[in-house]
Amino acid sequence: MITIKSKKEIEKMREASRIVALAHEEVSKAIRVGVTTKELDDIVEKVFKDNGANPSCKGYPKGSRNPFPAASCISVNDEVIHGIPSSRKLQDGDIVCVDLVCDKNGYFGDATRCYVVGNGSKVAEKLVRVAEESFYAGLKKAKPGNRISDISSAIQECVERNGFSVVREFQGHGIGTEMHEDPGVPNYGKPGRGPRLEAGMTIAVEPMINEGTYHVDELDDGWTIVTADGGLSAHYENTIVITETGAEILTKLD
Repeated sequence: MITIKSKKEIEKMREASRIVALAHEEVSKAIRVGVTTKELDDIVEKVFKDNGANPSCKGYPKGSRNPFPAASCISVNDEVIHGIPSSRKLQDGDIVCVDLVCDKNGYFGDATRCYVVGNGSKVAEKLVRVAEESFYAGLKKAKPGNRISDISSAIQECVERNGFSVVREFQGHGIGTEMHEDPGVPNYGKPGRGPRLEAGMTIAVEPMINEGTYHVDELDDGWTIVTADGGLSAHYENTIVITETGAEILTKLD
């Protein structure tokens, strides 16, 4: 069921989303050759705790035999999503995507940023740029009266026009009092399909794009998703709210 958020609820989501943006700002300052993904995760967890928020990924899902063990998902190179922070040191030219979710006072914010470490290849730089550009292509379609797949189609068109592929097995999602709510927000498809967008809907739009094939595999850790062909991947995401005239990004600092 899709929930329409009240102004008060949106303000609570805005606060959680602001904390996510703060954490991203601190992580961006720390990304360099030689830093470990665990060190980045420690930064994230500290920002969340200092601001009275919970690291929503840590221990997710509750009751699972294999809950996610960290405050952030940090995916490198061919890792598409759900990479587990570790002692791995970032190398010159790596792509690193940092996916952060926190909850505060019962409401969630979710965003992903992707970086090229040091001196990256032209393909790496372009992939990261196009992931972000495709989000904004989708954002232009995020307005009342349009449908979910109008966002999806715009993302796919942008990605494929630039010679990359869109991951199909994972998608964006509604968000609010849960990390994942209805509706699902695919990153591909024909326009004019799916639920109609209404003011007060809150969704996480998150293109996941690959250098080569869109097919993916799961590693034995039960979490990390990688490209099936070993090619590079990039991911960009924001939590947005549909307004009366368009959409507003919640997961950014003023």
